[in-house]
Amino acid sequence: MPAARVTVVGIGADGWAGLPEPSRDLVAGADVVIGAPRQLGLLPAADGQRRLSWPTPLHAGLPALFEELAGRRIVALASGDPLLSGIGSTLIGLLGADRVTVVPAVSSVTLARARLGWPAESVSVVSVVGRDVHAVLRELAPNRRVLVLSSDETTPGRLAALLTERGYGASRLTVLADLGSAAESRLDTTAADFTGAVPRLNIVALDLVGPPAHGWSAGLPDDAFDHDGQLTKRDLRASALSRLAPAPGQLLWDVGAGAGSVGIEWMRAHPSCRAVAVEANETRAQRISANARHLGVPALQVVHGSAPDALAELPAPDAVFVGGGLSRDGVLAACLAALRPGGRLVAHAVTLETETRLIEAYREHGGELTRIHVEHAAPLGTFTGWTPGRTVTQWALAT
Repeated sequence: MPAARVTVVGIGADGWAGLPEPSRDLVAGADVVIGAPRQLGLLPAADGQRRLSWPTPLHAGLPALFEELAGRRIVALASGDPLLSGIGSTLIGLLGADRVTVVPAVSSVTLARARLGWPAESVSVVSVVGRDVHAVLRELAPNRRVLVLSSDETTPGRLAALLTERGYGASRLTVLADLGSAAESRLDTTAADFTGAVPRLNIVALDLVGPPAHGWSAGLPDDAFDHDGQLTKRDLRASALSRLAPAPGQLLWDVGAGAGSVGIEWMRAHPSCRAVAVEANETRAQRISANARHLGVPALQVVHGSAPDALAELPAPDAVFVGGGLSRDGVLAACLAALRPGGRLVAHAVTLETETRLIEAYREHGGELTRIHVEHAAPLGTFTGWTPGRTVTQWALAT
């Protein structure tokens, strides 16, 4: 049986009327049209054409769906540009670019920028479609412009409440709904003043006004994280991250994650960075998730378990940080074995026993072995003196 091929057609809020003739012909000539119920409802009736809603859950149901439809002429409907946080990206990942043809329409982001007069280079785009709105917090900075792809009619209210809570209540908040259709609407307000209902299909424009927020460079203040003392401190964290070298799209394992600070900062470095925090203590694992949401990276994956066993089913990492668990046999070996080519590993030790393991690893594999001693000025009676922290041995290896 031939493998499925799909044409993804972008459709706007204006529906069938707004589709150019070539796109109409593609939809009309399909044996099967797949889309969200709202999108399918925009099409005129077509005798003999099968129309299907996307399976739930989406990713788990797609392989069986396309196996069943193989050999049929399939059109999938997408909102606007199918490759802008859309189904087109998902289908290419599943079927391959050679089996997916994309016919885009004007995206809601493009229409929103046109209505607002915002140049593309002045705007950041964040999708919270089916995702946690806390992802917007990574973008907080005075005078920053953000377009938020909404999940539904509740998104603007949740964004407004979140911004107000963070001291950004004065931010201009514009809800642009049903863009490109006859029912298009616009609501201009501030985050603090937002009230009322908005249409389900909307995009939210934020012109941020508020206090300076955390930047994206490594080394957030320690008090940015909720912790019980099990935290990679600021200067050590910055040193580790400089060697881990976050890069777009790459995956980090944060092993023995404690408060999750290294994994969180890795993900803050770029919106496409991914991280898995592995933590044996259940309370700390829950705290990591809360810290990740608070700092704008709610997609950080938390695994409650002990290394090396908890690492067995994880996808191969591009980088690994071992902040805890070095005393357990097999942890360092498992991390080294899992690294992708070109990967980086950084491990910290504070005891003589774990330092010995790092010295042995350095002798066997090479890399960089460093002892880091940090002192902070603090009151000493009526004077000021230096308060030393624990010396940390750091081993860094680039494969």
